[in-house]
Amino acid sequence: MKPGILTIVCAILYFFCGTAAARDVVIVTSFPKELFETYKKTFEAKHPGTTVVINSKQTNAGVTYLRETKAKPEADIFWVSAPDAFQTLDSDGLLEKYAPPKEIMAKIPAKIGNFPIHDPDGKYFGFAISGYGLMWNKNYLKAHKLSPPKEWTDLTNPRYYNHLIISAPSRSGTTHLTIETILQAYGWDKGWALLLNAGGNMGSITERSFGVPEAVISGQYGIGVVIDFFGLSAIASGQPVEFAYPSLTSVVPASVGIVKGGPNPQEAKAFVNYLLSEAGQTVLFAPEIARLPVIPELYAKAPKDYPNPFKKKLGGVEFNDELSSSRRDVVNSLYDHIITFRHNELRDAWKSIYKAEEALAKSKSATVSQGKNLIADARKLAAQVAINDKRASDKEVTGAFKSKSGLRAQLETEWENFARGNYAKAKELAEKAAAMAK
Repeated sequence: MKPGILTIVCAILYFFCGTAAARDVVIVTSFPKELFETYKKTFEAKHPGTTVVINSKQTNAGVTYLRETKAKPEADIFWVSAPDAFQTLDSDGLLEKYAPPKEIMAKIPAKIGNFPIHDPDGKYFGFAISGYGLMWNKNYLKAHKLSPPKEWTDLTNPRYYNHLIISAPSRSGTTHLTIETILQAYGWDKGWALLLNAGGNMGSITERSFGVPEAVISGQYGIGVVIDFFGLSAIASGQPVEFAYPSLTSVVPASVGIVKGGPNPQEAKAFVNYLLSEAGQTVLFAPEIARLPVIPELYAKAPKDYPNPFKKKLGGVEFNDELSSSRRDVVNSLYDHIITFRHNELRDAWKSIYKAEEALAKSKSATVSQGKNLIADARKLAAQVAINDKRASDKEVTGAFKSKSGLRAQLETEWENFARGNYAKAKELAEKAAAMAK
C-alpha cells in the first residue's frame, strides 16, 4: 500500500474508532440554557469522553415526545421541575427503576415538609427544591406607584390591571404547577375565580415561562408569576427585582428520571449520580442558576440570605401530585380555552367592571344600589368556571384529553362558548351599571 493511501486509511480508521469510543447522554429538559449549559460543562469535565446532548423542550412537549418515541427511545434522561409530569410518565411505563449509591442518598432527606423528595419506587429523584411565587421590578412599581404583591389573591386587585404577566400552563410545566397550587389552595371554584380575575388583569400571557422574568427584568411588565429560581437568579445577578413566596404555595422537588430503554443507560446513571452528589448540588448555588439543593448541610456554604427550605417555613399547601397528574391535560386545556384564547374578551370584561365600580363609588345617584347589584352579577359571570371539579376529574373526561377525541373537541368548544358568552354578558352588565352612576 502506498504511503499516501496508508495515511488516509489510518485517518479514516482513527475517525471511526474515535467516534465509536465517544459516549453520549441525551437529555430532554425544560430548564433554561443557563442551567443545562453549566451542568453540561461540569459533568463532561468529570466524565471525559462523555458528551451531554440537550433536547430542549417545554415539559408537556417533552412528555409527548417520550410517549411518541416509546417503541425506540432516543433520550436517556428526563429532567424538569414538574413532579406530576414524572407521575404521568411513570403511569405510562416510560421510566427506568434505579438505585443511586447509598452514600449519595444518605445525605438527602426522604421528604421536604410532607412531600417525598424521591419517588419511593426509584423511578425519579429530586435534585432541587422548587417553590412558586411572584417577582416584581422595583423601578417599575415605583414609577407606577404600586405596592408589591405578596399573596395570590393580590393579583385580583384592580390596581394591577395590565401590570401582570404569566405564561400559559399548557406551554410551561412550572406555570401548570402554579395553577394547580392555587386550585389546591383555594378549592376548584374559588381557585378558578381567582385565576379568571387575575387572568383579566394580565397584560400578556407568554408561550414560554422564560418570557415572564425577561419581561419583568426589562420593565415591560411590573409583576410576574414565576418559579422561584427565576426570581432568585435575577436578584443574584444584580437585577432590580424582588421575589416573594405567597403564604399559600407549594414547595416540591424538581426531578430527574432515566428513560426506560434509552440508548445510553450507564451514562444516564452517571448523570443522575452527579446531580445528586455534593459536587452536582453545589452547582445550584451559581448566580445564573440559583436553585435550592436537596442536601440540607450544603446551605452552610450558600450565599448570604439564601433561602433554606429545610429551615425557613415555606409552603402552606400539601401538593397532591397524583391529583395534579390525573387532571393535568384537562386543567391546561381549560385554562387555554377560558383564559389564554379568550384573553381579550376577559380583559375587556374586567376593565368594564373596574370602570363601573369606580364610577359608582363616586356617584350620588339614587340608582347606585341597583348598579352595585349589576356589578355583583357581572363579577360572578366573569369569574365562573365552565366545568365542575367532579366532572374535570372524571375518568371519561381525563381519558378523552390523552388523545384528540370527539369528547375533547366537544368540551373545548363548550368551554369557549361558555367563556365568550359570560364575558360579553359581564361587560354588558358593567356598562349598564356605569350608566346608572350618572
